[in-house]
Amino acid sequence: MCGIAGILSSQRYLGATDPRAIVRMTDAMRHRGPNGEGFWSDREAGITLGHRRLAIIDLTDAGHQPMHSSTGRFVITFNGEIYNFRTLRQQLVDLGYRFRGGSDTEVLLCAIECWGLESALKRSNGMFAMALWDRNTRILHLARDRMGKKPLYVAKIPSGVVFASELKAIHACSAADSDLSLPAVAALLSRGRVPDEHCIWSNVFKLPPAGLLSLRPEDLSDQVDLDKIHCNIRTWWSLSGLAQRSRMDPLPDPDADLIVKLDEVLRAAVRERMVADVPVGAFLSGGLDSSTVVALMQAQSSQPVRTFTVAFDEQAYDESSYAASVARHFGTDHTEVRLTSADALDVIPSLPAIWDEPFADESQIPTLLISREAQKHVTVALSGDGGDECFAGYTRHVVMARVAHLLGSNRSLRRTAAKLAARVASGTYARFANVVTLPSLGSPLLQTARVSRFAKILAASDERAIYDEMTRLSELSLALSGEPETGNDGPELDEPLSQFLFRDMAEYLPSDILVKLDRASMSTSLEARCPMLDHRVIEFAWRLPTNTKIRNGQGKWILRQVLARYLPRHQFERPKQGFNVPIGAWLKGPLRAWASDLLSETRLRKQGLLDVSLVKSCWRDHLNGTRDHSRVLWAALMLQAWLDSVAASPTDSLAALPRPLPTQTFNMHQG
Repeated sequence: MCGIAGILSSQRYLGATDPRAIVRMTDAMRHRGPNGEGFWSDREAGITLGHRRLAIIDLTDAGHQPMHSSTGRFVITFNGEIYNFRTLRQQLVDLGYRFRGGSDTEVLLCAIECWGLESALKRSNGMFAMALWDRNTRILHLARDRMGKKPLYVAKIPSGVVFASELKAIHACSAADSDLSLPAVAALLSRGRVPDEHCIWSNVFKLPPAGLLSLRPEDLSDQVDLDKIHCNIRTWWSLSGLAQRSRMDPLPDPDADLIVKLDEVLRAAVRERMVADVPVGAFLSGGLDSSTVVALMQAQSSQPVRTFTVAFDEQAYDESSYAASVARHFGTDHTEVRLTSADALDVIPSLPAIWDEPFADESQIPTLLISREAQKHVTVALSGDGGDECFAGYTRHVVMARVAHLLGSNRSLRRTAAKLAARVASGTYARFANVVTLPSLGSPLLQTARVSRFAKILAASDERAIYDEMTRLSELSLALSGEPETGNDGPELDEPLSQFLFRDMAEYLPSDILVKLDRASMSTSLEARCPMLDHRVIEFAWRLPTNTKIRNGQGKWILRQVLARYLPRHQFERPKQGFNVPIGAWLKGPLRAWASDLLSETRLRKQGLLDVSLVKSCWRDHLNGTRDHSRVLWAALMLQAWLDSVAASPTDSLAALPRPLPTQTFNMHQG
């Protein structure tokens, strides 16, 4: 796991790149690779590559990057892991290839020489972002893994393009302009995240999951803008195609056989992710996904697995006792990190710099703190992320399964039902909510909000509109302009639940869950691995019959059966809690002064991005306890904190002269 960066000059600027620019870029990502640095350039060809190394496989100099292929044709800077590199290596040895070292990067380079780039990618099981320079054709290839676990940003500059693992590295290259994207701001305030198809800076785009972009210096004339470059992206693997094919060919096996097969697929995914030349551990929340990963790790380990969890003082959010119970059952070496509001206040100032883009999933705070603690003991940590998307674990999946039949009902009937539900959630209902309660909807305040949301779901025209409603932070839009776009249409699938799972996997996963995990872990030089997102697990999950995912009103049925083979049911059969924090209570208490300052009317009017009166109303209602606006307020606060961070660290200061060139590690090709 590493940080990568590079510059490709246009034909007009060949030979003009200042090598100090790449040093600035990699210096900005030192946290992603504290174990070494490397640079390579062919100024005549217009290419410069940089690398920061976090050594995981082959800790010797044989793993140094940028790395050359054995023939010298290819040069690569690679961030990530190829989990099946040992299998690929043996196949290549059988074909007569020989290796200098033991790294997965060398195996990938050899695979590219043997089978070609796209074939090598399709044979690889891993998480990665990479830049490959072909010295014969003078073409730069940028590629990203199937699910978008590892990031790669691309920006157009006057002299060509720059690319890097993080935005801060892009901005460390002084030629990169910075214009705010209003659609990205609107999306943040609506969804709590900047979608993968957007970037907070309008002159930058993210290479999409399974994206492959090939560029030559002559492709980068002054007339070529970012949109034209983006149009050249192709995909080497298709989640949409996989979902369509799989739903047309579901697995016919009985439940018992499917449970055994899923166990085997997950075991293999976990086993491959335990391979490392450094200590390996796991995040353990006590929930279904992380408990399954830990169970399969311990079943394949001769030593106690190191596990890490977060504890909260607020009982309603604390799962640490469940995690401790699971750890005792499996005999893991368990560490508990306690998170208080004071800890949150301490870490909040660092959030904008760590995430680069404003990011408003409040579980970023415990994810960051548990990563910091884990890194003190291990260099690699396995995570249960991806289980909800694969096996229908979110509440919205269960709700969709329940209301799917309504989509085919009479439209006017649904509109009438929606109006009735809206009246139930009106002020009249709120006055009597303490007397009249609805089962399983929680407090009267929560009941009102949930019934109001259900009314909008009933009024929605199709599953796309229902999904948008269910994943919106609030019915309120705080942005003054730049209405957020909905996701791509996606494939035609057999049922509404499959549509939900596809959008979660194609949109929510890469722009929220994986962004949270990557930035939090890599900011501490910790590599996080996700067995549930092994492409073999994903392929298996898409072929599963729907009733093996949701059964008897409960999600992840089949995953529960797998875990029951290792852990007594009473230790994991409970309502889903999620990795949440009591942000609503904290905003009323210890975070109130900080939030009030960021949401001051003077500040908001000067920036001109948010609806001032609406923000004031939300803040007032939240403090009074009239409505819980914590999620949309947190999005606004993360935007404000990020804007403050940008103002305090303008691009000019990032482009200041760096340390002297590291001549020992800079390999400058002279053509």
